[in-house]
Amino acid sequence: MEDKIVGFIGLGLIGGSIARGIKRACPDVKILAYMRTRSKLEQAKRDGIVDVILDGVGEAFRECDIVFLCTPVEYNVRYLEMLRPCLKDGAIVTDVGSTKVSIHQAVKELKMEDCFVGGHPMAGSEKTGYENSTDHLLENAYYIITPTPVSRQEDVEEMVAVARLIGSIPIVLDPVCHDRIVAAISHLPHIIASSLVNLVQDSDDSQERMKQLAAGGFKDITRIASSSPEMWEQICMTNTQPICDMLKAYIDSLQKILDGLCRKDSQSVYDLFDRSRSYRNSIPDTRKGSVPPDYSFTVDIVDEPGSISTLSVILSARGINIKNIGINHNREHGEGALRITFYEESAMNEAWKQLKKYNYELTGR
Repeated sequence: MEDKIVGFIGLGLIGGSIARGIKRACPDVKILAYMRTRSKLEQAKRDGIVDVILDGVGEAFRECDIVFLCTPVEYNVRYLEMLRPCLKDGAIVTDVGSTKVSIHQAVKELKMEDCFVGGHPMAGSEKTGYENSTDHLLENAYYIITPTPVSRQEDVEEMVAVARLIGSIPIVLDPVCHDRIVAAISHLPHIIASSLVNLVQDSDDSQERMKQLAAGGFKDITRIASSSPEMWEQICMTNTQPICDMLKAYIDSLQKILDGLCRKDSQSVYDLFDRSRSYRNSIPDTRKGSVPPDYSFTVDIVDEPGSISTLSVILSARGINIKNIGINHNREHGEGALRITFYEESAMNEAWKQLKKYNYELTGR
């Protein structure tokens, strides 16, 4: 990687974090970057992350061995068209979008399938922009890689190597399979959470007693409804069919549940909870039995020797008992790299207070 030249179109949170991760691992890699906000590129150059600031997408990109498209989805196709005549033989073009089929369709129409390998780093933050990027944002996060049907095997292997270089966990998937998976585990849950919140709001009385009493399980399962409406509108518009397929299947399952309740079919109701409990408990980091209150939050922490022990010492010095510490591999909605779980809410609150004193970045309480 040391002799590579890497280009970035867009250098926000994800692009900036990838660039920082590459520079941390290989300081001699030459990075070229273009984005509309020049002041941020100038800051990246002062930081030693960007070597060459570009004024647009043109011939300068002919130097690049890899080009990362890190702009909002609606702009990527336009930049692909501009980039196409400026690529040298053997160059790889990749992206960082959270939906893949739409970009793959555009690549096919532009006859760029032979040089494109899609990507989706599953990490993020509630903060945006280059100024919030870090060289460890993608550490221990899944990095999905989606080749085209004619992607060169050496290009796929190169992108797997880049993901590992910045500390991520690469997983190679077909783009259709990727979009179906994220529709089920990420996109549909956001729709469900948002619609449930709206249902409670619309069903509440004038004194807002539902809102007053909403806590525990309701807040746990609707936390993600606080996400950016602009981002989720865009995701729904680019992954529409897989989301619709999953939503229809979910509506069908709700209808079956409703039918069982209306018939007072206790066995079907029991089966609903028994089957879901068994599968939910098979997912790592869950406790057998009923789902308990989630007294946990996440910490943005660098993956280096002693980082976890330092954090543990800070908490143990205050007599705070930790129930579990685990790595978050999927962090695209702003969670930190490490999730800490506590036995009691008071312990969680005290731990939050103590870690804030030491300037740790915390989310998700």
